[in-house]
Amino acid sequence: MPRNAVAYDDDFFEWTMEQARLLRSGELADIDRENIAEELESMGKSLRRELRNRTIVLIAHLLKWKYQPRLRSRSWSATAREQRRQISYVFDDAPSLKSLIPEELPNLYGAAREQAADETGLNERTFPTDCPFTPAEILSPDFLPED
Repeated sequence: MPRNAVAYDDDFFEWTMEQARLLRSGELADIDRENIAEELESMGKSLRRELRNRTIVLIAHLLKWKYQPRLRSRSWSATAREQRRQISYVFDDAPSLKSLIPEELPNLYGAAREQAADETGLNERTFPTDCPFTPAEILSPDFLPED
C-alpha cells in the first residue's frame, strides 16, 4: 500500500474508497489484496446468512399457521409475504443462492421448528421431524398450509 494510504483498521469507509480508486485506475500493485479478498468473502457470507435467517423465519410462520389454525392472523401471513419478498431480493442479487434452500432444508427446518416451538409454546414434537413443505411451497407467494 502507498505510504500515505489509510489503513483498513483505521477508517474502513476511507479504505474502501481508496481501494476502489486504486482498482479503477489500474494501480493494482498498491491495492490491499488480503483485506479486499476478505471483504468480498464476507459480502457473500452475509447474503447467505440473510437468506438462511429469512427462510427460518418464513418456515416458522408456516408452521405456526399450520399448527395453530385458531390463532392465525394477518400478521403471520404478512410476515410470510415479507420474508418471501426479501428472499426474492436476495435471489435477484445472488441467483446462485437459489440452490441453498433445497440443499440446506433439513438444517433450516430444524432451526425453524425450534423457533416455532419457542414462539408458540408448543412442544417441539408437535411439529414433524422432517419439513412438511417443499422448497417450491416455501417460496410460493400464495402458499399457506391448510390443516
